[in-house]
Amino acid sequence: MKVTGKPLAGKVVLITGGSGGLGERVAYRAAEKGAQVIVGARRLDRLVHVRDRCAELSGKEAHAVAVDMADPVQIKAAVAETLARFGTIDVLVNNAGFGYFAEAVDLDMDVAERMFRVNVLGLMHITKLVAQTMKERGRGHIINIASQGGKTATPKSTCYSGTKAAVIAYSNALRLELKPHGVYVTTVNPGPINTDFFSAADQSGDYLKRVGFILLDAERVADRIVQAMERPRREINLPRVMELGARLYALCPHLGDFLVENMFNLK
Repeated sequence: MKVTGKPLAGKVVLITGGSGGLGERVAYRAAEKGAQVIVGARRLDRLVHVRDRCAELSGKEAHAVAVDMADPVQIKAAVAETLARFGTIDVLVNNAGFGYFAEAVDLDMDVAERMFRVNVLGLMHITKLVAQTMKERGRGHIINIASQGGKTATPKSTCYSGTKAAVIAYSNALRLELKPHGVYVTTVNPGPINTDFFSAADQSGDYLKRVGFILLDAERVADRIVQAMERPRREINLPRVMELGARLYALCPHLGDFLVENMFNLK
């Protein structure tokens, strides 16, 4: 089926962490809008399924590329493969990342190091490579998936919140650097999303039950991200109650500490 008359029709969209969860849903939404979707992750078998579904939805070629976002060599190869095959990357969605809930004194530092390599350094490596091509062309859009946890840290998320705070700060500076060159940068700050992210992050298995009142639907978040591809915006903050809490935390940090410690310590 040929898709026309849509802002994303024919655009090349590269999504990291595209084998499942939010990344998979963003891939399908972008494909429905006519984009040529490339999904990257370590699980190539799962990526092939996502690739094939994207091709069905868009009526265009889609592609899957195996990449470990902790490995700069693999990241460079993935970008080179994408550019060789499609000639350009119009939208980069930095979705790859993981979390692990543990108190700082109990956190395995091997886990902490890998979290920073994937969530922060991997994002920076691929962004640098893709941003260079966008800057040369004078257009493009980079969408970085951060977290409300990067704005308001809670117990047992010291490392994860640290990585996402770094992504937010990096994105804010990057936005200013690339704006004169016609390249947009959007930061997405979601609260907890109902995906398999928590299978690895939450060892107790109880966190999702405790945060049901603010739990986000992955389809809704994906819709907002793809809408931003069509109409770029600075930030996407979900849910609204958590964003209001983050603003209150910045204005009244002592009150924020009290609320986090006594009301929102749910891990």
